[in-house]
Amino acid sequence: MKKNVALVLGSGGARGLAHIGVINELEKQGFNITSVSGTSIGSLIGGFCAMGKLNELTEWLTTLQKKDVYSLMDPTLSTNGLLKAEKVFRKLNTIIPDVLIEEMNIPFAAVATDVINREEVIFTIGSFYKAARASIAIPTIITPVISENSILVDGGLLNPIPANRVKRTEGDILVVVNLYDSNNPDILLYEEDVKKHLAPQKSSISNLIILNNSINNIIKRIQDFIPTGNKNSQGYYSLIQFTTSAMLEQISKLSLELNKPDILINIPFDAARTFEFYKAKELIEAGRKAARFSINQYNIQSEKYADNHGNKQG
Repeated sequence: MKKNVALVLGSGGARGLAHIGVINELEKQGFNITSVSGTSIGSLIGGFCAMGKLNELTEWLTTLQKKDVYSLMDPTLSTNGLLKAEKVFRKLNTIIPDVLIEEMNIPFAAVATDVINREEVIFTIGSFYKAARASIAIPTIITPVISENSILVDGGLLNPIPANRVKRTEGDILVVVNLYDSNNPDILLYEEDVKKHLAPQKSSISNLIILNNSINNIIKRIQDFIPTGNKNSQGYYSLIQFTTSAMLEQISKLSLELNKPDILINIPFDAARTFEFYKAKELIEAGRKAARFSINQYNIQSEKYADNHGNKQG
C-alpha cells in the first residue's frame, strides 16, 4: 500500500529546482502525494505537481542555458524592484496553461506576504499563476503585486516553510523540503547574482527597452544596486542577503520545531545562487539524492519502532 504524503516545499530561489528531484524520488519509492503547500519557488514547483504537469515543466527547465535565463529577465523602471517577472510567466503559460487552484488534481496552497497588513496570504482558489507570481516576488528584486488594499511579496518573508498550510488527513506523512540547510554557510550574495546575470547583459537590457527615453536612468540605477566589494562588503545586496538569510534560517528552524515533519529533506544553502536556473539537471539530481537519504533514514527509524513496539507487545 502506498503511503500518503502531505508535501511542504520551501522557498530558496533556484535551489528550489531540487523540489522536482524530491518529488520524483518520493513517487519512485511508492509514496502518494495527496496535498502540497509551497512558498516562493516552492509554490511554483508545488503547483505544477498538484496539477500533474511536473514532467512538462521539467522538460523545459532542463533545456535552459545561461542565455535563456538572461532572456527571461525583464528590467523595469519601477522603484520597488529590478525585474517584472512577466516574461517568465508568459513563457510558462505557453508551455503549461494556467488553471484554477481549486481544479487541481490534489489540494494545493501557495503562500505570499501582505506587507501592508503584515500577514500571510494563502491562495487555495483562483488563478495559479497569479498566486505564484505574488509568492515569488523577492523584495527589492522582483516587483510586488499591488492592489488597492495590499502589497504582496515573497511568502518566505513570513513563512519560508509553510508546514502549517498544507492540508493533512489522518495517516498522512508530513514531508518537508528545507532549502536553508547549512552549518555556517558561505553566504551567497545577491550582488553576485546581479553582477553575473544583469551587469554582463547591459547591451541586452538596452535592446529590450531601447524605446524607453529613460534607458540611461535604469542602467544607472542597476549599476547603483551592484556593489563592487567582496562578500564582506557593506553593499546594498550584501546587507539584504545577510539580513534575509539570517531571518529565513531562524524562521525555518522555528517552523520545523512547531510542525515536526516525519521526513525532513535538507538541501544545502549553497547548492545554487538565486538565479542559477540553468543548473536544473544537477539541482534535480541533488533533490533526488537528498530525498533518497532522508527516506532511507525514515524507513530505518520506522523499522526500529515496529520492532520495539512488537517486542513490547510480545
